[in-house]
Amino acid sequence: MEKNIIRKNSVKSILTGLAKRLKERRLEKNLSQREFAARAGIGYDAYRKFEETGETTVRNLILTAAVLDDSDIFTRLFSKRAYQNIDEVIAEQQTDRRQRASSPRKR
Repeated sequence: MEKNIIRKNSVKSILTGLAKRLKERRLEKNLSQREFAARAGIGYDAYRKFEETGETTVRNLILTAAVLDDSDIFTRLFSKRAYQNIDEVIAEQQTDRRQRASSPRKR
């Protein structure tokens, strides 16, 4: 197993952390769940589930972030990472860049 893979329990903690911070921001704006969902353009039930569990669609996440003026973070998501030192730059240049993933091997 690759060491950079996020463990399932840490995914859950990220989701619950998002939900907690979302609720805090909504309450700062003094909005009910229904009012917030309406501003985001998403259904109340979907929003309520998001706030309770952290589970939502990417679309609803972006719409929710827009209400909080936080949607700019998505422009940086999956962008090319910044180098920490010259060794990382050299290693990157020496690595062949893949254009696509290979097919699974037949056994």
